[in-house]
Amino acid sequence: MSHVGVPRGTVHKRRSLRQSRSLALLTTGVLTIPVLAGCSSDGDDTTRAAPQDIASAARDTVADGSTANWGVDTLPATFNAFQADADSATTRITGALLPSLFPMDAKGRPQLNPDYLESAKVIEREPKQVVLYKLNQQAVWSDGREIGAPDFVAQWRALSGKDSAFWTARNSGYERIEKIERGADDLQVRVTFSKPYADWRSLFSPLYPKEVTGSPDAFNDGARTTLKNTAGPFVLRGVSKSKGTVTLARNPRWWGDKAKLDTLVFRAIGSKDRAKALADGTVHIADIDASTADRITLALRDRGNNGQPLTHGPGAEITPAAALRSWALAYGSDEEQAETAQAAREKNRKAVAAYGAQQKALRDFAVRKSLEPAYTQLALNGESGPLADDRVRRAVARALDRKELAQTVLGPLGLPAEPLGSHLALSGQPGYKDGSGALGEQNTKEAQGLLADAGWTRGGALEKPKDTKAGSEAEKAEKQDDKDDESAENEKSEKKKDEKDEKAEKAEKDADKGDQQRDDDSEDTAASRDEGLYIVGDDNKPGAPAPAAAPASAASAVSAVHVLAPSRTAAVQSAALLRQAGSLGEGGAVAAQDKHPSGAAGAYAPVGTPAPAPAAAQGRLGKDGKPLTLRFVLPSGPGSQSLRSVGDKIAAMLDRIGIGTEITKVSDESYFKDHIASGDFDLALYSWPATAYPATDGRPIYAKPEPATDGSLLVEQNYTRVGTDHIDQLFDRAAAELDENTARDLMRQVDARIWAAAGSIPLFQRPQLVAVDKKLANAGAFGFAAPRYQDIGFKNRQAAGSPADRKK
Repeated sequence: MSHVGVPRGTVHKRRSLRQSRSLALLTTGVLTIPVLAGCSSDGDDTTRAAPQDIASAARDTVADGSTANWGVDTLPATFNAFQADADSATTRITGALLPSLFPMDAKGRPQLNPDYLESAKVIEREPKQVVLYKLNQQAVWSDGREIGAPDFVAQWRALSGKDSAFWTARNSGYERIEKIERGADDLQVRVTFSKPYADWRSLFSPLYPKEVTGSPDAFNDGARTTLKNTAGPFVLRGVSKSKGTVTLARNPRWWGDKAKLDTLVFRAIGSKDRAKALADGTVHIADIDASTADRITLALRDRGNNGQPLTHGPGAEITPAAALRSWALAYGSDEEQAETAQAAREKNRKAVAAYGAQQKALRDFAVRKSLEPAYTQLALNGESGPLADDRVRRAVARALDRKELAQTVLGPLGLPAEPLGSHLALSGQPGYKDGSGALGEQNTKEAQGLLADAGWTRGGALEKPKDTKAGSEAEKAEKQDDKDDESAENEKSEKKKDEKDEKAEKAEKDADKGDQQRDDDSEDTAASRDEGLYIVGDDNKPGAPAPAAAPASAASAVSAVHVLAPSRTAAVQSAALLRQAGSLGEGGAVAAQDKHPSGAAGAYAPVGTPAPAPAAAQGRLGKDGKPLTLRFVLPSGPGSQSLRSVGDKIAAMLDRIGIGTEITKVSDESYFKDHIASGDFDLALYSWPATAYPATDGRPIYAKPEPATDGSLLVEQNYTRVGTDHIDQLFDRAAAELDENTARDLMRQVDARIWAAAGSIPLFQRPQLVAVDKKLANAGAFGFAAPRYQDIGFKNRQAAGSPADRKK
């Protein structure tokens, strides 16, 4: 079992395979979730999945031979996909080496793989569910042994969770198997379940040979670094940590369509080095970010510029005046300045030349675009703080313009910029239905009303603290079928009484205590700034124009008074600085024309007069002497620009309803482990991958956290800590429902409940951008579908190096 150390006393249960895949998404910052197989019903939304963009080509147009290099983020930490540290590279590489019985198609549906199965179906439902697998008669492992029941039995025993000697990260479904038997012959495998399991197609993919799953040592350690026995179109030839490569070779025992490539090399290339690796031929295919995609687009655009200087890249921002000054310094009489200027000009010349050469090479690549089978969400941590009250969570959700957020990321790429409407299916998958109506559309007034109902008011940050209790709209919704109308009326009466008490107490509060509270807040804000935190609403808002330049001392004075009002004594002491700043503007700030009897402009008032609240404090909601400020954690890595842009827009949207956000940017390495998994955040952005099995893969993400005997909280993968018993019960019913239409209806009910709880707000499906050598066929932005590795190769004419084809 893998545990993550947490400062809040929170630990996980077993981490699932889905979590290990999500970690790769989180750390890349372009930081996923589910759907059910079968045909769509009348209740499905009429949506279509984004099409694949893989330069499809018939196999007879693809040449035999050659090597393709595929860029990945890192070498896989393990080749065992069922271990906690398996990542996207593990999934990509094992997909070419091991059996996948039901891979997803382009619409996100699991489809029987004829390379391994002749058939697989439920043959009995009573008294117990029985599935019969009929294996392809030609299917063999790379050592020549046929794939059969012993491999199924060994994998079941390793993943059932009954033997703790196996270090597994996923047991879902395997624990429901009662027994596995040989069928009528060696090519039939009969699996009996102890209780019904709708997602049985999710099992045994990937399927490992019994040599890996048959013993704890082989499973835990042996499969981490190598796979000696495989059963895919390729075999593992070798791993080179020094070169950062994993090399696959064509499998001579493969019984299906022969692999077009002789070798397929997966090469670890960091995101910041992708453009260079593409240009120098190190890789032929690699996921890229928007900036690299722009470079390829510009390279194609500049093809016909007839050798004219590029208008982008190093040196492009230098104005004619700056260039003339640089030349003058380089050839001037001051030898020291001339030497420095000449060195700078030479450095710039080399950078321009290198950039130009890269741009020329990038013309040989195309950008393949689709939507990745993953979605980005805003996670709201409901464990403690203001977001423990679901009215505040719902207010946050109702403040968001999800259409605008989707447009921010997808619009510039020319991809459909539609917000996602489900936690459990992506657009185009069977069963997709927009369930966001359970929460409601963007509505500022409704959001403000929810906050007011929760006791957050203008000026509440200056009130004297008192004991209050947060209500739970989610709990009301959970019990809406049997709630008592009389109790609801009593609750409203109590709220009105509390509001009256708050107003009376506000009128009677001591002015000195209010001033002292503001002094304390000022110290806290200064400390936060020293740590590099950005508090939205307390100074310049994201997207707002920067204030006019001012002397350093004046700017400091403006900031100090605008953010937090000084106490009565501090107001006099800061008068000189305020005079330099002039008019402070905005509500509550001191105007320059206000005069002290001495004639000096500044923040003077009669002795004993409380200092005015700053504009930010007047606009900020608060309760019990505390402002409503949420900790927003974002990754700081170079591949996380789009997430940070979305985060800034969310902060601005929340600021409009009086919610402040304290934005903290942390390294990609610590983002997941130290913040998301440990619960050290209020708001965060991360993604979950798509699946065809929402009842299985979605449950640990939304399951209600359970208290452990040691006082910690078992959250599984529910990092928002928001869940209900009813949601868990619906998941369990769906997992046991063998009728697909009924199961799909149950999943829609689950989705509606998750929306109403407002712990996770889906924003948009992630973009998928892949740079691919124009000569390479059947590779690119795969969307939902798994790659057919045996079809990937170089087109016939282009593989021969035809100059005509290179210009296309």
